[in-house]
Amino acid sequence: MTSKRYERLARIRRLDPERDATQIYRLMVAYEFPWDVTRALELALYRTYAVPSIGRLLAETAELTARSQKRYDDTALLLDAVVEFGFGSDEGRTAIRRINRMHRSYAITDEDMRYVLSTFVVMPKRWIDTYGWRRLSQHETLATVAHYRTLGRHMGIPDIPATYEEFEHCLDSYEATHFAWDARSREVSDATLDLMASWYPAPLAPLLRTGVLALLDDHLLSAFRYEAPPALTRTLVRRAVRLRGRAVRLLPPRRAPHFARQNREIKGYPDGYRIEDLGTWPRPGLRGCPVHSGGTGSAPAP
Repeated sequence: MTSKRYERLARIRRLDPERDATQIYRLMVAYEFPWDVTRALELALYRTYAVPSIGRLLAETAELTARSQKRYDDTALLLDAVVEFGFGSDEGRTAIRRINRMHRSYAITDEDMRYVLSTFVVMPKRWIDTYGWRRLSQHETLATVAHYRTLGRHMGIPDIPATYEEFEHCLDSYEATHFAWDARSREVSDATLDLMASWYPAPLAPLLRTGVLALLDDHLLSAFRYEAPPALTRTLVRRAVRLRGRAVRLLPPRRAPHFARQNREIKGYPDGYRIEDLGTWPRPGLRGCPVHSGGTGSAPAP
């Protein structure tokens, strides 16, 4: 270990993963792995569209097909307000109220809610352990679980998994049972890929789309009926992301935090925003539940 590069990890290990969960999670997200967590949550919530009940209803609301950028922005900003300011802050409480108000407008199953919560816990660890500049520590894993268990309680989700292993089982078993083809889900998936491509110069769009698909597992590709990229392409893309992690390891530790509101992908509020104005304002008569308020990017609002 180079002493300076791992100083923050040493600080994290001096904190209590239960009592200081959100503080540890904030250090992890805003200092240690801001790029990785953003990418992991984008792909994590993208997975939820492969569940037909979720994908169809997201298509029905048009939140992810007609207003993709706004939904992406609102999702990232609402969830990150809790991370940046904490559950007990005015900002955190306002964000949670907006999240809960949105969800109360729809009939959401407890199973769906637990599954989405599980993606927040499991997918970043899997991404970081594979592509990050170091693996996630046990302290960070425990703190992530504690942070999202607290969020889940604020959202009124029953029977929240107690450990990382239970969250992982919840996610894997749900996907094994529920992933399936649905034409409306494919619409939402295509709109999300188009949104991601729009962040870069137009000539790069096909390359970006191929790169995203190369990072997806076969089960997810099959549910959307996408043709899997060639094995060589998948190898090169995944190797490139791993090499990025190794390069980051050689950099000095981040001095200032980087929160989701600072991401270049957040484009809808050049003049600022109020947390209480973010998110969806459901129209009467829509059935079901848009499991989240945004596109893929930091995470749909739970």
